[in-house]
Amino acid sequence: MALDKVLAIAGKPGLYKLVTQTRAGFLAESLIDNKKISVGTQQNVSVLSEIAIYTLSEEVPLNKVFKNISDKENGGQTSVGHKESKDKLEEYFFNVLPDYDEDRVYASDIKKVISWYNTLQKNNLLDFSEPVKSDEEE
Repeated sequence: MALDKVLAIAGKPGLYKLVTQTRAGFLAESLIDNKKISVGTQQNVSVLSEIAIYTLSEEVPLNKVFKNISDKENGGQTSVGHKESKDKLEEYFFNVLPDYDEDRVYASDIKKVISWYNTLQKNNLLDFSEPVKSDEEE
């Protein structure tokens, strides 16, 4: 599953998979406990494919950050938990993304990235294959 079907919903723990659209919003399924919830259009929702991490030179898409973590961990769970100290989290993230912008990427952001990666990895939702381009995009 591509990251454009995975959601982070403000005020709700974990990640959600987009199930279907409704008139008043959409239906999402938790990747933690598989419970379905109705999400209204007024709720703050982030699609993981639209999230990027600031570096000193550019913004790196979250999928590339996840790929770097996967390469570092040989496809397994992270060696650092999301509840580690700020210093451990920053040291780990520096190994994953050496030029990340320390002024704009906070420890709370690193915690989310690590937690999200572990959730996606546990649910076998990490797909690092290149998207197939249509004839119009080429």
